[in-house]
Parts: sequence; C-alpha cells; structure tokens
Amino acid sequence: MKKSILAIAILVSLFTHVVSAQNNRKPASAGRLEYIEVEKNVKLHVTDLGEGQPIVLIHGWPLSDAMYEYQYQYLSRKGFRVIGITLRGFGKSDKPYGRYDFDVFSDDIKVVLEKLKIENAVLGGFSMGGAVVIHYVTKYNAAHISKLALFGAAAPSWRKRDGAPFGISEADGNGLVLQTMTARQDLIAGFGAAFPAKEGNISKNVEKWLENINLEASPYAITESIKALLNLDLRPQLSKISIPVAIFHGTQDKLCSFELANELNKGIKNSLIIRFENSGHALFVEESEKFNTELEKFAKQ
Repeated sequence: MKKSILAIAILVSLFTHVVSAQNNRKPASAGRLEYIEVEKNVKLHVTDLGEGQPIVLIHGWPLSDAMYEYQYQYLSRKGFRVIGITLRGFGKSDKPYGRYDFDVFSDDIKVVLEKLKIENAVLGGFSMGGAVVIHYVTKYNAAHISKLALFGAAAPSWRKRDGAPFGISEADGNGLVLQTMTARQDLIAGFGAAFPAKEGNISKNVEKWLENINLEASPYAITESIKALLNLDLRPQLSKISIPVAIFHGTQDKLCSFELANELNKGIKNSLIIRFENSGHALFVEESEKFNTELEKFAKQ
C-alpha cells in the first residue's frame, strides 16, 4: 500500500514539474498564423517571416507562395517582414468549389492584409499574380500598400485583342484551357522547357521543385483562373495607379513577352522597368541575386 502511494506521489510530482516547465517556458514561436480564414470555411496559407517593413508576395499560375523560398531567405534577414499569400485553390490553401476570378483573389488579399494589420507594404506579384496585384491596387485604391512590384507580369492583357498584340492568341488560349482539363500533368511537365531563357539556366532539381509545387494546385482552380486571366484586360485600369511601380521582366521571356513590360511602363505613370537580360519567365530563380537585391533596393527607396 505504501509503495502504491509513493508511486502515485512520484507521478503527481513529475506531472506537476512538466506542467510547470511548460507554463514557464518562453515561447520560441512569434505566434504568427500560418492559415488565415478569408471567408467561412476558406483558409489561405501564409508564410510570414522577419521583422520590419512588410513585403507581400503573390505567386503565379499554378504555383503557390512556396515559389518565393529564396526571397524569404534573403529578405527576412535584410530587415523586412516578408509575407507570401497562397491564393485559394493553390498550394496549401483551401480549394473550395466556387469562383476563381480576380475579384475573389483581390478580396481575399484584402482580408489577409487587414487581419495581419499590414500598412505601407510593397506588394509584389509574379506572372498571373502580377495581374492579381494590379487588380487589387486599382480595386482598393492601394489600401495597405505603398509600392507595387510586378515580376514577369501577365498583364495588362495576356490575351491578344484589339490594341493589345503582344499576348497569347485566342486559339492558343483555348488550347491551354483544354489542356488543363485533359492533360494537366503533361502541361505542367512541359513548363520546364519554356520557363527559363535557355536550358541550363535552372537546374533539373529546381525544375522538379517548381513542377511539384504546380501539381499541388486544384485542377478546377487551374482551369477557372486561367480562363479568368484570358478574359482580363487591365489596360483601362493602369492610369489609376499612382504609387511607385517597379516592373521586373526577363528580356527572353517566352511566356509573357517583354513587350508586356513596355506596355505596363507606358500605361503606369510612376513606373520603371528593371531588365533581366539573362532571364526568361523564371527570373526569380534564374537571376535570384539580382532579383532579391533589386527588390530590396526598391523597397528602401
């Protein structure tokens, strides 16, 4: 009986010690959320690293915020709070049935920035994400944002139309939509050849890494969002942008012609082009050092 009482006393003591240690421990985490609810039952994945002036990054199609791995590593150690938002339908974010258009994406970004209490941020977007951030800034009058950065943006009009001769043809666009519904894996695997300026600019491991990120996206979201991009014409909105804008673009971009950068520069009064002479569409990994330092410089100006 005495042995049983002693054993119980030892267990109680150990439990009390463990609880006390947990209660007294100084948290190692900064307590930031990895998932933020933007509407009922829809949460977006967010990477939130560093301290200081915020830089908010929006990924391209059909990637996720994981594409900015090397930007997180650099900027979070250079005095910035760098935040990557994965749009609904992509990466680790929720993938509900419903609309996947630029109003929805912009509304979601607004909720995240409000919940994180972000102000005076640099907002950057890559490829389709470039179109998203332009739409956001013009829809919400640059709320929470002081500067805009566009990386290989699929804008102002990614599809060729009257007065916009530099994008993808309507026939090719329709073919791309069909591929998303009938040969998605082959389509994504084929991006590897078209993404960099030339073979060897990115390693096979990086190519595979990007392919794996692409494959995480919802097939339905991939189709609906690329349809929305093909229908989007942002040209009438460009004159509404009054904040400073940096246009990062690879001169050898096969997916979003460098002429699109020139069109953006003509349409946005307070903008400058930063040329990436050795890059195609994958400028964030082809010339990552230049990409990171130019983004740092633009943010500090």
